[in-house]
Amino acid sequence: MNRLQLVKAATRPLALTSLPISPQQPFQIRRSVDSRAEHQKRNISSKTRKQLTPHPHPAQLGEVKPKGLVEYALTSLDSIASWARNGSLWPMSFGLACCSLEMMHVSMPRYDQDRLGIIFRASPRQSDVMIVAGTVTNKMSSAIRQVYDQMPEPRWVISMGSCANGGGYYYYSYSVVRGVDRILPVDIYVPGCPPTSEALMYGVFQLQRKIRNNRPSRMWYRKK
Repeated sequence: MNRLQLVKAATRPLALTSLPISPQQPFQIRRSVDSRAEHQKRNISSKTRKQLTPHPHPAQLGEVKPKGLVEYALTSLDSIASWARNGSLWPMSFGLACCSLEMMHVSMPRYDQDRLGIIFRASPRQSDVMIVAGTVTNKMSSAIRQVYDQMPEPRWVISMGSCANGGGYYYYSYSVVRGVDRILPVDIYVPGCPPTSEALMYGVFQLQRKIRNNRPSRMWYRKK
């Protein structure tokens, strides 16, 4: 091999250096190069995917099966308790602005929340869900926290509307709390200004799903 052939071999692309080049087979060489490039791209994408997702998605794991007779009994007890709580959510209505009108609309016959066991209560001691609908001011923050503390356990909070979620239109006001989650632990956020009644119903369904997937007794037993 002379010097000119060595220079051509050195400047040849890496994907072609190991392929036999002949003028009689140009299409076979092209197919070989394309297949090798596709194989390399596939390997790189699979490696990148593994690096980005080192752990499997929770939905792929499925529900953890109980281990032993005690965990089986506790899981059955949690299932019965979750079923009872799903069918008897009693919200404490905390309407502060225009979002409360959509919350009232949910209790009307068009949506008929009573068929789901959802009954509004005027006393926090009889409620297990608080629906904060509207703008929360600094003066109202202490009252809303006091009402939340009077609710029995377990209790949940639904933040309804942009003002309750993060301040909304009055975000830059000096007297507005920029999100009720600065005062209360929020479980479900319902976006919108104001959100529709269907959106609030969907938020209630998501809360029921969260309650249904909760296993407090089994978690307590495993920590013990």
